[in-house]
Amino acid sequence: MSEAVVRVAAAVILRGDGQVLLAQRPAGKAYAGYWEFPGGKLEPGESPRQALDRELHEELGLVVTRAAPWLRRRYVYPHAHVELNFFRVFAWDGEPVGHDGQAFAWQTPGSFAVEPLLPANTAVLRALLLPGVYAITMAGDVGEAAFLARARGALDRGLRLVQLREKDWAPERQRALCDRLLALAAPHGAQVLLNGDAVRARAWGCAGVHWTAAALASASARPDGMLCAASCHTAADVARAGELGLDFAVLGPVLPMPTHPVAAALGWDAFAAIAGTAPLPVFALGGLARNDVDGAIAHGAHGIALRRAAWEDG
Repeated sequence: MSEAVVRVAAAVILRGDGQVLLAQRPAGKAYAGYWEFPGGKLEPGESPRQALDRELHEELGLVVTRAAPWLRRRYVYPHAHVELNFFRVFAWDGEPVGHDGQAFAWQTPGSFAVEPLLPANTAVLRALLLPGVYAITMAGDVGEAAFLARARGALDRGLRLVQLREKDWAPERQRALCDRLLALAAPHGAQVLLNGDAVRARAWGCAGVHWTAAALASASARPDGMLCAASCHTAADVARAGELGLDFAVLGPVLPMPTHPVAAALGWDAFAAIAGTAPLPVFALGGLARNDVDGAIAHGAHGIALRRAAWEDG
């Protein structure tokens, strides 16, 4: 028998120090005592964003001034089938006060001290650990030595997620670059994903693997014990990445790319239509610069993927 889906708006409220706000479910509700991201059910005729604004004002006394759609997850609990529309809330007026007497706690992603957490939030907790910029290597354009010098500078400036993508190189040459890049990344806690297959990524010591759209289409399961991402060009690609439980997707090209003049650009409206309802974090790719992060986030992106611009000074 089919069950009606309960639509919910959920807020990932991000403080300037990186902490997020969690709420404890009060007595008398299902999963009482469990911790969750604040929010509530959509009322008839409400959009998820309207419900977000209303719920945060009613429950916490907050007026949202900047928020962006992030993930849409479905989860089947014993008592209900829920659709969770997660927003990242970056700015608000007021200080949170539990109007219904519920407890609240600011927590650091990756080291939450409160428990238990609602099981529907597991994927969200992983997504919170992803940085806002995903850099793609370009050693083939500038040479290994020059690229590694740029990589050292970018890592010093805060870069924490890299895709090693030198597909035209022989495996031995890729491995040599990988070894040197991993040595640079390790002191910063930065993660390197290999554009290729999981077996090689694991053997080389990478944090994960990045699949092409073709590899995504042919995959039957994601690899365990490592990050797994994929390049996507359509809504169907992103949906497939979500079905396989990938950690994130890269969607593009968003804007025209001089290096790929025949590739049709999605444009921001089409990107937003896909990313804003995706079940996993989506990075925008194509024709972007580092100052495009906020614009991409406003259109539902987790962040941006950059190639040349990721390694530039400034």
